[in-house]
Amino acid sequence: MTSLILVASLLSAAACTDASSSNTTAAGGPGFEITGQLRNAAAGTKVYLSELTNNQFVSRDTATTDAQGRFTFRGTAAEAGLYQIKLNEPNQVLLALDNQTKLQLTGDAQKLSADYSVKGSKDSEMLQQLTGHMQRANGQMQGIMQRYQTNAQAGRQDSMQRIEAQFYTVQARNTAALKALVRKNPTSVVSAFALSNPQIINADENFGFADSVATQLKKAQPNASYTKSLVQTLEPLRKTAVGTVAPDIKLATPEGKTVSLSSLRGKYVLLDFWASWCGPCRQENPNVVRTYQQYKDKKFTVYGVSLDQDKGKWEKAIQADGLTWTHVSDLKGWQSAAGQAYGVQSIPMNFLLDPQGRIIAKNLRGEALTAKLASVLK
Repeated sequence: MTSLILVASLLSAAACTDASSSNTTAAGGPGFEITGQLRNAAAGTKVYLSELTNNQFVSRDTATTDAQGRFTFRGTAAEAGLYQIKLNEPNQVLLALDNQTKLQLTGDAQKLSADYSVKGSKDSEMLQQLTGHMQRANGQMQGIMQRYQTNAQAGRQDSMQRIEAQFYTVQARNTAALKALVRKNPTSVVSAFALSNPQIINADENFGFADSVATQLKKAQPNASYTKSLVQTLEPLRKTAVGTVAPDIKLATPEGKTVSLSSLRGKYVLLDFWASWCGPCRQENPNVVRTYQQYKDKKFTVYGVSLDQDKGKWEKAIQADGLTWTHVSDLKGWQSAAGQAYGVQSIPMNFLLDPQGRIIAKNLRGEALTAKLASVLK
C-alpha cells in the first residue's frame, strides 16, 4: 500500500529560490491583493509569500504582522498561478492568485494548515476544498496502514486482506471526490495542478477524465503555462492509455534469455513493474501470487519487469516471494527502457493486457485484479 501525500507536504518539499525581481505593486493598482489576519500571531511575525514555478517555490515577498495579527501583500501575476503563504514548515497554506484576485485570509497562526479560511477567490476556495479532502483521506489511510502493519507483524493474512481492501476503498472515494471538484471547475488552474500531480489525481489511471479536462483548458486558456503543463503531462501517457496496444518489451530474464512481452499474446497478461527494494511492491506480491495461482491455467500469466540494479537482490526477491512467472530486467533502475516506454514514475505499477495485447486496465491492486480477471475470463 502507498500513502496519500498531502498537497501541502508535497509542495513544501520543493526547493525555494529567491526571485530576481519584486512583484510588489501599489495599493489600488492592477494586480492581486491579499489581506490577512492571524490569531495567535505575535506582532512582528514574518509571513512569506512564494510562487510555485517549475515545481519550485520562488520567494516573492515578505510581510510582518501588526499587533492584531494583520498583514497585506500586493503584487502582480503574469497569469493565474499557485502561491504559498508560509509562517514556518508546519504552518502554511496554498492559494491561487491572478491579477483580479482580492483575497481575505484568516486563520490560526499556531495551526494554519488545518485552521484557515479564504474569501474573494473561487480558485483559492477550490484549493482549500481539495486540500481538505486530501487531509481527511490521509488521516483515514494512515490509521488503516497502522492496522495493516500491526496485523502483518502478527501474520494475520485474512485481516491484512480486509484492511487492504479498506485502504483502496478510501483511496477510491477520495479520488472520486477530487474528480467531482475538478468536474465543477474544469478550466481552473487548480484543476490543471491536481491532474498534473499523480499524488493528487493520477492522470495515468484516469486518462480519459484528465484528457477531457485538458481539452476544455486548451479552449479556455490555450496559452496558459498550466494548460501546457497538463498537456505535456498527458502526452507520454497517451500511448499506454486503456484501449491502446501495449508497447512491446524485449528484455533478458535472470538466466540471460530474451523474452518479449508480445510473445505472450493469446493470454491475458499482467505487465507488472516492481523492484526488490520497493516495500509496497513486496506487500502487493502475495496478492499477485494468489491471483496467478488461481488463473494460471485459464489463459492468464504475469510478465514482471524489475527496476532493480542489483541482479542478486532481484533474484533473491523472486525466490523469497515465490514469483514463478516470467521476469525480465535491464538492471538500469529508473532508467529502465521498459519503464520509460510506459512512463513509469512510481511502483508498483501494472497493466492488464487482453490476448490481443491491448491494455484493458491499469494498476489493479488486491482484490481488484481478481475481480477484473473473474469478469473477463468467466
